[in-house]
Amino acid sequence: MHKFDVIIIGAGSAGLSALREVRKRTDNFVVINDGPWGTTCARVGCMPSKLLIEAANAFYRRTSFDEFGITGADQLKLDDTKALQRLRRLRDDFVTSTLKITNDLGERAISGRARILSPDQVMVNGKKLYTHKIIIATGSRPVIPQDWPNLGKRLLTTDTLFELATLPQSMAVIGMGPVGLEMAQALSRLGVRVTGFGSRSFIGGISDPLINQTAVKLLSEEFPLHLGGRASVVLNSDNVITVRIENIEVEVDSVLAALGRQPNVDGMGLDTLGVPLDDRGLPSVNPITLQIADLPVFLAGDANKRLPLLHEAADDGHIAGLNTTEAELICFKRRVPLAIVFNDPNIAMVGQSYRSLEHESIQMGEVSFTNQGRARSAQSNRGALRVYAAASDGRLLGAEMCAPAGEHFAHLLALAIDQSLNVWDLLRIPFYHPVLEEGLRTALRDLSSKLPACSQSDLAACGPFNSEALD
Repeated sequence: MHKFDVIIIGAGSAGLSALREVRKRTDNFVVINDGPWGTTCARVGCMPSKLLIEAANAFYRRTSFDEFGITGADQLKLDDTKALQRLRRLRDDFVTSTLKITNDLGERAISGRARILSPDQVMVNGKKLYTHKIIIATGSRPVIPQDWPNLGKRLLTTDTLFELATLPQSMAVIGMGPVGLEMAQALSRLGVRVTGFGSRSFIGGISDPLINQTAVKLLSEEFPLHLGGRASVVLNSDNVITVRIENIEVEVDSVLAALGRQPNVDGMGLDTLGVPLDDRGLPSVNPITLQIADLPVFLAGDANKRLPLLHEAADDGHIAGLNTTEAELICFKRRVPLAIVFNDPNIAMVGQSYRSLEHESIQMGEVSFTNQGRARSAQSNRGALRVYAAASDGRLLGAEMCAPAGEHFAHLLALAIDQSLNVWDLLRIPFYHPVLEEGLRTALRDLSSKLPACSQSDLAACGPFNSEALD
């Protein structure tokens, strides 16, 4: 009886990251994948969605041409067929690049649906495989409510949206989390009559009331946004789709379900592991080792429902890959939390959230980008940023923002938080003029004004001119 060192179930981002580590240490492994090979990110997630957003933002740029003295913007037209063809062409290139990772595996790559029989046995395609360790990295899929009517091809998810040959005239986007927000704005900017629906008053993962208010206001200027109630979908006898929320009714050509994703663990046999499962069918997982209980089984990536982000999935795979091939378990320090929503302006959350710090002793600094000089010059002067620090020593703890270039601010702040820097440490670094980062400096100065003053001989104390041309 042959016994593998490791069986990896799933060849998405977490599975491929695990594979990278496993194959450094053993050739005695197998990868089992159900469905298309190539990651969710490359096929239907991060990459095609950003391609749609880039097309949308390029076309939307025409709305500010008049301000720059550029005429003829009203003559510009969108060929949505060509835009979607470009999306799929580049998307396919990205998918091909992920397939190269497993192309040379030969018999060690198996297409089929795996079922766990015990902590050391897996069934696939009617064949029982034996193993010392198992990595489960089966990813996730879009949630679709069971009580929705059968809309056929008019019900879209990110699994199907990018396959459209042309865009519909109108669409309801239901779910105002990161994916729903990104797609709603992009489709609206491409000329689709979008209506957004969200069951919560907070959107995109934001927890700071000021930042949420800012984001809701800015997005509502581009498309109707109905929040705070559960939307129902009705298909009437005339085959017309109506979406309802409280006293609002909207007729649309199609519906995009953006209600989150559910782990692909149903029917996998997790119940055979002899550990308790929650209401989603998931066992408890140690976040710093990814081990399930004390079993030789590890749950990584979107399948564990911890943080469904590519860099976290890659870390999960790395952790699981090492912990299935090393003699002793390794406990890992996880990265600073970082999440970015690629709306315009960017929405981003880094470090500890406003909600998690509500009852802590903190100080906050904020900035509005309405009059920020560089933002005004680019017609991107919209949004706000808030940064949080410990009241005792000014150590940076987190930030939330809806701000131009927020994706870059978030990375800078993640570095600062990871290095346990305080507000004065950041104010000591040079800020060139004129750049958007000066907006972050304004928020840091606001924050420092609420903390004990630093020494006069410290350049962190260099204050503002209180002039938008200079600050």
